[in-house]
Amino acid sequence: MRLLKTTCLILAMGLFLGAAAKKQYVNGTIVDVQEKKTTRVLYYQVDTPITQDDPYYEISVQIKDEVYFGRYTPMHSSDTLPEDWTAGSVVQARIDGHHLVLKRPGGTEMSFAFTKPPIVKTVPSASAPAPASK
Repeated sequence: MRLLKTTCLILAMGLFLGAAAKKQYVNGTIVDVQEKKTTRVLYYQVDTPITQDDPYYEISVQIKDEVYFGRYTPMHSSDTLPEDWTAGSVVQARIDGHHLVLKRPGGTEMSFAFTKPPIVKTVPSASAPAPASK
């Protein structure tokens, strides 16, 4: 019985610590934000497709020396990204599996599914030697 209680306590602490460790954010810089639309067919009337444009957002965020690309599709067409999120803005970001998670100004999270692998972007240092000219 005592072994069961100890095991349950250890598992509960592990879950709690795992959840707490998962929420660590780092500063990132928004490189680009684009609002796009995709057209989907709702139904066909005779042989004519009746379509609807659904908005989605593509964002690229640089975290340290990597640029991550994500896509967010809102549940409602009236849902938008925060107005503060423009190119050059600093945001709180974290990587969660296949998603880039950004913290909104109100403290809630917005998840972007990765659209392509991150690109390593080297930052030129001031101490790097200049290339030799011929």
